[in-house]
Amino acid sequence: MDRRSFTKFALSGLAFSFLADSAGRAASLRDAAPLPGTPTAPRPTSSAPLATQPYAKLLERAKAALDQHGHRFELRDRVALADFNAPSRELRFHVVDLIGGQSSSYLVAHGRGSDPEHSGWLQSFSNEPNSFASCSGAFKTGEIYEGQHGRAMRLAGLDPQNDNAEMRAIVVHGADYVSENHIATWGKIGRSEGCFALARHMLPQFIGLLGPGRLLYADKIIGGVA
Repeated sequence: MDRRSFTKFALSGLAFSFLADSAGRAASLRDAAPLPGTPTAPRPTSSAPLATQPYAKLLERAKAALDQHGHRFELRDRVALADFNAPSRELRFHVVDLIGGQSSSYLVAHGRGSDPEHSGWLQSFSNEPNSFASCSGAFKTGEIYEGQHGRAMRLAGLDPQNDNAEMRAIVVHGADYVSENHIATWGKIGRSEGCFALARHMLPQFIGLLGPGRLLYADKIIGGVA
């Protein structure tokens, strides 16, 4: 390759890198190397130390749950955290890579029974059938299937406060009421009937990162006390 061709090649490579980086930053909180086996499309990511994240205390509880229910989990490399201490307008659903220290964050709805006045904040949990509320604790992700909401992932509740999750059909699914447009209009996203509802276009990325056989942990921690 002559000098002119080499220079042209190098400049085009720099331009591609610049455009790719700009596009990624426009669609994400912060750029980070993708986790193995994840989609290549831009997604909300962070590579800040996990101990400095607002969900750090929740992560510690999730790790304790992994130890407590260790025999139930084939995969311990990643966990999902639903940080219901945050309002629904914030990215409060996190997939955390426990090995690499990276995390990806998403919008997620709580149940309408947990927020009767639709304030945008989860007020309470319930494990009762027909409560339409979110439940807390450790879940094991299960089968990916096509249901009434489209693609979804089943959950099994592992704790006394969520052991009715399967009976209540508490799953991870996509929903039109979870979107940035909804936030722009109402200042919050809509409510589910207790399921972990994500934006439809983000659901494939979330399921691709987490998949079956891993821990999903949900809770609300205020001042270090749930």
